[in-house]
Amino acid sequence: MDWNFIIFSLVKIAIVVGVVQGIVAYSVLAERKISAWIQDRVGPNRTAPPFMKFVPVLGPFLTRLGIFQPLADGLKFLVKEDFTPAGVKKIYFWLAPAVSVIPAMLTVAVIPFGSNLGAQKMVIADLNVGILYTFGIVSMGVYGIVLAGYAANSKYPFFGGIRSSAQMISYEISMGMSVIPVLLIVGNLNLGQIIGWQSGHGWLVAYAPLSFIIFMVASFAETNRTPFDLPEAETELVGGYHTEYSSMKFALFFLAEYSNMVASSAMMVTLFFGGWTLPFWGLDQPAQSLAMGVLQIFVFLAKMLFFMVVFIWVRWMFPRFRYDQLMDLGWRTFLPLALVNILITAVWLWLRS
Repeated sequence: MDWNFIIFSLVKIAIVVGVVQGIVAYSVLAERKISAWIQDRVGPNRTAPPFMKFVPVLGPFLTRLGIFQPLADGLKFLVKEDFTPAGVKKIYFWLAPAVSVIPAMLTVAVIPFGSNLGAQKMVIADLNVGILYTFGIVSMGVYGIVLAGYAANSKYPFFGGIRSSAQMISYEISMGMSVIPVLLIVGNLNLGQIIGWQSGHGWLVAYAPLSFIIFMVASFAETNRTPFDLPEAETELVGGYHTEYSSMKFALFFLAEYSNMVASSAMMVTLFFGGWTLPFWGLDQPAQSLAMGVLQIFVFLAKMLFFMVVFIWVRWMFPRFRYDQLMDLGWRTFLPLALVNILITAVWLWLRS
């Protein structure tokens, strides 16, 4: 048994899970601050531990930034009453939040967040079929939403669950097909190899811009974010599939949504924007030193956080689609575009050969 491999893998899992959860927590704060800025409000600027008022300058500054708001929100979820309505199918009702959040966390296991630190690859599982793995895991997330809608024994959650399953089927096909031109160009399913190809040839967004656009729009639908948040449309379905949930069960759905945003952002960076590479500062080659390895990780995180901001900005700038518009866009626009995109890429590669 290779104990060295096991120990380093566990360390990487702990660090990645911790970083992802930290990003999730402060993405909620960023969303509240960005929405406040768009709507000419202030946003969270009060919550802080009592002792912070005795810290000169830094205490009031951090409080105004809202740095402690995610901690207060997490504590609130932990101490709120966990209420289970009468009439729900209890086993499925309790299982659904976990089924939603686990696939969201498993997706990041194959995403390279750097080249290497010393002898260690900066990826938890360097799979040769990394893209197939991510699509297989992502497709499981909808089961939690469908279970939540079914188990609640209420019409609004049920409608939300049905909407989510139909939406997932519609846009997952387009999302999967949008990646095929990338595979044709690179000729590899390993995400690390895709980043390696981009380090020598340039970012794939320049070779397959339509693939990137389809993938990004489908990501909004896959994560149930505005303008495709029909499964939880408050104006129509109260809260959709999580209407009957409270306390930590509701928090897990919240966690799943933002974890899926992190995973989608990381995939866009990996597939189309060179992952941890930059065409300068020597960041287009595997790290030769510890400092260079750490810098590559920060480059990857910076790119990923940019797309997180895009997710948040779109929510507060665009109205929600009608459900018929949502389905029409998926089946009659993006699916044909994805097919044409594959054909054009294949012909282009054939002419170049």
